[in-house]
Amino acid sequence: MRIEDMILDKVKTMPPSGIRKYFDLLNEMKDAISLGVGEPDFVTPWRVREAGIYSLEEGHTHYSSNAGFVELRQEIANYLKKYDLHYDPKNQILVTVGGSEGIDIALRALVGPGDEVVIPEPSFVAYQGCTAFTGATPKVINLRAEDQFKLTPELLMEAITPKTKVVIVPFPNNPTGAIMTREELAAIVEVLKDKDLIVISDEIYSELSYGVEHVSIASFPEMRDKTLVINGFSKAFAMTGWRLGYVCGHPILIEEMKKIHQYALMCAPTTAQYGAIEALRNCGNDVVEMVKEYNRRRRVMVKGFRDMGLDCFEPLGAFYVFPSIKSTGLTSEEFCERLLMQEKVLVVPGNAFGQCGEGFIRACYASSYENIVEALKRIERFIKSL
Repeated sequence: MRIEDMILDKVKTMPPSGIRKYFDLLNEMKDAISLGVGEPDFVTPWRVREAGIYSLEEGHTHYSSNAGFVELRQEIANYLKKYDLHYDPKNQILVTVGGSEGIDIALRALVGPGDEVVIPEPSFVAYQGCTAFTGATPKVINLRAEDQFKLTPELLMEAITPKTKVVIVPFPNNPTGAIMTREELAAIVEVLKDKDLIVISDEIYSELSYGVEHVSIASFPEMRDKTLVINGFSKAFAMTGWRLGYVCGHPILIEEMKKIHQYALMCAPTTAQYGAIEALRNCGNDVVEMVKEYNRRRRVMVKGFRDMGLDCFEPLGAFYVFPSIKSTGLTSEEFCERLLMQEKVLVVPGNAFGQCGEGFIRACYASSYENIVEALKRIERFIKSL
């Protein structure tokens, strides 16, 4: 027996994340600066950590209900009202192991062979992988720099076919930092409202918007029942390692997704759930301060890339910039590999997030201000050396 013959073809043919090899190289270097990891450099707020510690000291180490503690679901429901989203904590909210699990089980519940999932790119690498593992077909929309990497109704209409079962709406966007305004989403709603499909709205960066208010497509009455909202605690509350997210939507959709969650994972980590309750109740000011600092770093990074001659549109969400490196004559991967080897700065090639990302790089400003300033100096020196 050949062990490799036992693996499903759809798994064997799925390439590993285009990001990981750069982190492997980074780990072998001293004095390297990473602008690659999409992770806050802030420590989780102390009140959240304290709540997690206290739950352990009190011996609260048992399973929660499959959907998560009802107290947490109630706090999530209260929190989402700020975005004009109204969900019943009893049957419309499912607590998951990170937002990533929410994406995975949503797709597994909704699509299979013969179905199509519309995925705007550049975007989070998991969308394509999770779609492929269901047997469904990813239908990619190539977002354009001239549109500020926003989803347009024209591009969406071209992508939808009779086989379309799900449309992913990934804003604020990783890797571009693009956002969608209410007016722009209204045009998307006009395309989708009468179609028999489900929208997965990934809103993990909803708190990280600069000078604009986040708007959820699920806040439009026509879209409420046909949208699954994915969110979580990793980005806004600096809780990446706690692995806690949630999905909100129609009770029928949540109930069916919960079946997959039950069999695969039982429940999200209870220590993290206690921490998340505290985060939602008492850590709003911590989020405000972190966003204020991200905004400062954002402005410095955009100006830095522009000053060195790279075209860089202004991102208004998440914590990434997506400058064009086409003027250097290098491919995205060549640029990133040579920059890492020559100047010990890690950025991520844009094509790791979809082929239309070729000619761009992703730089994350969740690193410290000091690291960003030094990294920009090194990148400018690298570009001058070309």
